[in-house]
This record gives sequence, C-alpha cells and structure tokens, in this order.
Amino acid sequence: MPEVVVIEFSGPAAGSIYPRVNRILGWDGAPGPEVRPEGLISSIAGESGDKLIVVEAWDSRELQEKFMHSQLGPALAEAKAAHPSRVEWFTEVIDFTCTNRPSGSLAG
Repeated sequence: MPEVVVIEFSGPAAGSIYPRVNRILGWDGAPGPEVRPEGLISSIAGESGDKLIVVEAWDSRELQEKFMHSQLGPALAEAKAAHPSRVEWFTEVIDFTCTNRPSGSLAG
C-alpha cells in the first residue's frame, strides 16, 4: 500500500533547495524512469515565501528511507540545506491519481 510523506523546509531561499538538490542528483526536472528511485510513485513541490513543501508518494516508507540514506541525504548535505522543519508520514492514502505530463510541468 502506498505511503505519503510531507517534507517541509523553512528559511530564507528555501524554494531554491528543490532545484539545487535535483541538479546534484543529476535530474533535469522530474527523474525519468532510468534514474527514478526504486519505489517513488510521485513527487511535487511548492514554495511560498520562506517555505518549501515536498509531497511524495512511495511504494513503502522503507524504500524512501533507502533513497534518503543512499542519495537524497548526501545531496541535501552537499546543497547545504537546513534540516527539514517537518517530516510527516501518512499511511492511509485516500485517493491517488497519476497523469502523464511533461517533466516539471503542471500544464495540460
């Protein structure tokens, strides 16, 4: 059963964390199938002022933690990102929709 994690960063220029970390990971926008972490279903980020929020759906918490330790954690450290101000897991996924859109685009 999929699980959802909400990761929030607060602080000046928090919105720049997501693109910096993606560049470090070698991703141009959303990761393609050849580099997508095992178990990642979807990822979306938004910013407002000094906050960045990332919402991800994973096949399991264990797969997200594996990615965090092997790739994302080191990339966050290299980007000199502050620790998240919030990490919250949701195990009761109520609705889930995937659409095919160009990488990094919300336009239809």
